[in-house]
Parts: sequence; C-alpha cells; structure tokens
Amino acid sequence: MKKTLARWAADIWYKEAFHGILLLPLAYVFSDIVRIRRFLYRKGFLTSRTLPVPVIVVGNITVGGTGKTPLVIWLAELLLASGYKPGIISRGYGGQSESWPQTVNEHSDAHKVGDEALLIAKQTRLPVVVDPSRVEAANNLLAEFDCNVILSDDGLQHYKLNRDIEIAVIDGERRFGNGYCLPAGPLREPIERLGSVDFVVVNGDKYADHEITMHLVGDTTINLLTHEQKPLQQFQGLDCHALAGIGNPERFFKLLETNGLSCTTHSFPDHYQFQQHDIEFGDNKPVLMTEKDAVKCTGFAQPYHWYVPVKAVPEPHFGQLLVDLLLKTQAQKI
Repeated sequence: MKKTLARWAADIWYKEAFHGILLLPLAYVFSDIVRIRRFLYRKGFLTSRTLPVPVIVVGNITVGGTGKTPLVIWLAELLLASGYKPGIISRGYGGQSESWPQTVNEHSDAHKVGDEALLIAKQTRLPVVVDPSRVEAANNLLAEFDCNVILSDDGLQHYKLNRDIEIAVIDGERRFGNGYCLPAGPLREPIERLGSVDFVVVNGDKYADHEITMHLVGDTTINLLTHEQKPLQQFQGLDCHALAGIGNPERFFKLLETNGLSCTTHSFPDHYQFQQHDIEFGDNKPVLMTEKDAVKCTGFAQPYHWYVPVKAVPEPHFGQLLVDLLLKTQAQKI
C-alpha cells in the first residue's frame, strides 16, 4: 500500500499535472498556513531556541530525498578539516525508539534511530543525536559531547531551533515538480522560501548563477556480509538486480547505468523498512543497493548483496564560502 501511494503521489507531482490542479484549493490552504507559521516565528509570537554554538541546517523545500545526507557528511568532514568540533542532530526519521533522545553510533539499530542517522554516524564517527524535537537533540548533544558547531540533517522547517546558516538542497532533475505545495505538489514551503536561505545547492546541474552544483559519485561496491570491495565496473555484463528505497530511486539506477550496468530495478518508498523477502528475487543474481538501504538489510543479507557508497562533491569554492560565513557568525555571537 505504501509503495502504491508513493508512486501515485510521484506521478501527480512530477508527471500528471492535471490531477495536481484538482488539489490546488488544499495546496493554497497549506501554503497560507506555512507562511503564517513562519511569520509568527519571525515576529516572536512563537518562540525559538538559540544555542550558544552556531547551527547549520541542511534541508530542502520538497518532500523526498535530494541528497542532503551525503552533503551533511561532506560538511562534517570540511568542518573537521577546518579545526571545528562538529556534532550532528537529526529527527531520526523512520526510527521507532520508545524513548528520545537517542545517541547514535555505528552499532545502533536503524529501525530505532533511523537509516540516515545511522549512515551519518558510520561515515563520520562523530557525535550524532536524534530526537523528533531538534531542540532536545541539540541540548543533549551539547550536554554530552564537546561540540562547537551543530549540523542539522534536515530541519529547514523546524523553526523551534534557531539557525545561523541555512543550506537548501534541490534535486537537479526533478527540481520542484509541478511547483505546487502539498498535497497538490511536492513543496513543503513555497519556492520563494529559497530567497531567504544562505546557500542553494543543486544535486545535479544548476539553473541559476546563485546555485551551487553538487554531484554524487560512487564507483565501488561493498559486500554486506564480507565487506569485500569491488569496482562497480566488475558487474558490467552481469544480470543484476538494483533496489533503492530513497527519495528519487531513478538517480541511483542512473548511476549504475552510467557505469555500464544493466539491472532489473526495484523501487521502494523513501525510508522503507526492508524485510528479507524484499531483497530476495529467487535467482541468486547480484543485488545492488544504496548504502542508506544497506544499513537496514545487514541482518538478513546474503553473499550476493552489495551496496554502492556515494560521496557528495560540491563546487570547489563552496567550502571556503561556508567557512567564511561561519567565521562571521561566530564573531556575531561573541
């Protein structure tokens, strides 16, 4: 049912514009509520929490994945290399823990803390705390760890937490779909919201001069059971399965195709909670998946299951722009 609803929504938002038009009255109500809510926070009628350290929010204005998590990992590495001590917070989307906040490390259970948070912890080995309230996550992070800058994975619309730097990530292929707010389109906030963020990063090719290009690259596969590594090209000429439970599965399938692979593809909704039967196809052919999906499948993987890690590669000047703005932010807090 969830897979069917996800495909239905994607068709309306990105393909069948007519059905989206039928939902426009609801979209207008939604966008008005979003604007009023933001106005109330901006004017102080709704209170936000300001932290003693800079907060960098990496989010988007559309439903579904845009490449935020790989960018958060890249930013964490940039901040470390620049002499900072970053910590990371997340909502822990999909996590089913009975108590919050939760500290995440490489041994955490993705079903409890969420797939993206576990992926970030495994990749960065930095302090990661998840909580549906990002304010509580941030408070716990600062109380338990020595951090002097906080990265928030998602949370652009979580105005209870004040932020010093906002980075909006856009899917360069799908952009804003039909341009409507929910439920008629994929927008969480009107497109005009991008005019108030500090950086607009496009996962793909940019359309405007003020946008910053980012590409996701990956040419290696890792076995879920043995951790053996192989070049992705070694799967050329083999009959393979490819599965993806991310915001835009076609992006992963295109990565494989670009590397010369021909796969039978299987799409799942973002943050899908995989079971063993979801990744078994009865033929023992190689199965390739994203790393985000792999963290939820290691407990029942077979020798023919492989994942393809990807890394974010933004334009070279973006790192310096970000560090310069962070320095200005720190000076203002003193």
